[in-house]
Amino acid sequence: MPTSTGSDPQIAARQRWMGVLARAEDGALEAAWAGLAEPPEYRVLRPPETGLVMVRGRMGGTGNPFNMGEMSATRCAVQLEGGTVGIAWVAGRSARHAELAAAFDALLQQPARRDGLEETVIAPLESAERARREEDRANAASSRVEFFTMARGED
Repeated sequence: MPTSTGSDPQIAARQRWMGVLARAEDGALEAAWAGLAEPPEYRVLRPPETGLVMVRGRMGGTGNPFNMGEMSATRCAVQLEGGTVGIAWVAGRSARHAELAAAFDALLQQPARRDGLEETVIAPLESAERARREEDRANAASSRVEFFTMARGED
């Protein structure tokens, strides 16, 4: 099954918001849910389950893939009253995070609600993520060490 989303913008948009929801801080998702004017009712299809996933890497980002190790992840699936199904996979062991991310995924699939949620939920979460990454870069840059080599003369 191909993983390219270049031809389907709906799939690409869903992948983007699912990633933002998965990387959001738990408190931010809880606040976003509490901020909904009318939080919808949903039925849990697959309760949050925590397990291990294999993390793979590549040397230099382009080399042959190798198994780096395992990390814990939590998944969940919910269904809104109208039948829309939302799913989520999040790093870590937060069952509530996975449940809320799945509920927001289902809501974002509804065209009538998507634009409002993109503006009030996804955009602020993306902004907070960018700020966290920038802070991490600044912290890493402050501890950067420059190495240099001095050539010894042969006499």
